[in-house]
Amino acid sequence: MIYLDFNASAPVSALVAAQVASAIAQGGNPSSVHAAGRTARGRVEVAREALATAVGCAARDLVFTSGGTEANALAIQGLPLPRVLASAVEHDCVLALADATIPVDGQGRVAPEALEAALKDGPALVCIMAANNETGVIQPLRELAPLVRAAGSLLHVDAVQALAKLPVEVAHADTMAFSAHKLGGPQGVGALYVRPGLTVAARQRGGGQELGRRAGTENVGGIVGFGAALRERAEDAEWTARVTALRDSLETALLEAGAQIIARDVPRLCNTIAVRMPGVAAATQVMALDLAGFAVSAGSACSSGKVKPSHVLRAMGCPDAVAGETIRVSLGWTTTEEEIASFVKAWRATLARLDPRF
Repeated sequence: MIYLDFNASAPVSALVAAQVASAIAQGGNPSSVHAAGRTARGRVEVAREALATAVGCAARDLVFTSGGTEANALAIQGLPLPRVLASAVEHDCVLALADATIPVDGQGRVAPEALEAALKDGPALVCIMAANNETGVIQPLRELAPLVRAAGSLLHVDAVQALAKLPVEVAHADTMAFSAHKLGGPQGVGALYVRPGLTVAARQRGGGQELGRRAGTENVGGIVGFGAALRERAEDAEWTARVTALRDSLETALLEAGAQIIARDVPRLCNTIAVRMPGVAAATQVMALDLAGFAVSAGSACSSGKVKPSHVLRAMGCPDAVAGETIRVSLGWTTTEEEIASFVKAWRATLARLDPRF
């Protein structure tokens, strides 16, 4: 199987898995004061420092959670603002908690005038993701953040897909969500950045863990894996340039074969392609490519099992035919030129077999 679904969940390396296993085997509750507890606490704090270094904040400003969904919910439900505005292309876990949406342009970006119009009715928590999980489109946060602050509002950023793929700047946000398994860490662990001086009410109560912001014994093994994956990505500083070249090569070949690349002309994540195969339903493409030995997705992994057009593409103004015929191909640090060449061959063969025009 050639794995091209890194945005759904990135493979865990042997090194990261070994560190997770070691932490689990050693045990110890990080809230205990004995030696085993202190060792577990030390492991958690080493990982917290790794994340703080990666995103440019103080370690105490990070709250470990069970993943990106919980981190988003902790921010959205824990901040005392009268309403929640979310860009129309946010992840489902954010849209489910929003009172209203902010429209995006045809490339999937929030325009300053659209944000200003949405903020005219008073203060709000504004949710704008750093980069989209389906298209890879990067939002212009440097331009949008001052507008949010000028309106007396707060900005929450879902940076789940952005972490380790592009520079993440917490300075633009009041809160920011992260997840380990998108960058090669284990599933079931994430984190929330909270701006100094800002209080986020705990949703999970019952203990004083995470400075009282998230009760429950920390997932030591998962947190250790999160930190190990961050260090692993940082040690391969050239991987994003390498993957960008592979992505560009793949796009060129697919365009020559008759594909349509969504949002190709705006800044996107180095590894993400939303590609349309005209005339062939996305679910059919995913199944056909799976049988050919390739793992790809039709939209977000959290909703790709549902038979409906992507809400992201519809928000961008794509007709149902386009939204229903687009899949996501997401590369990673282990992707090779040979895998890209094999995928192009399989994509061409799938189109020739399934497109009714052939």
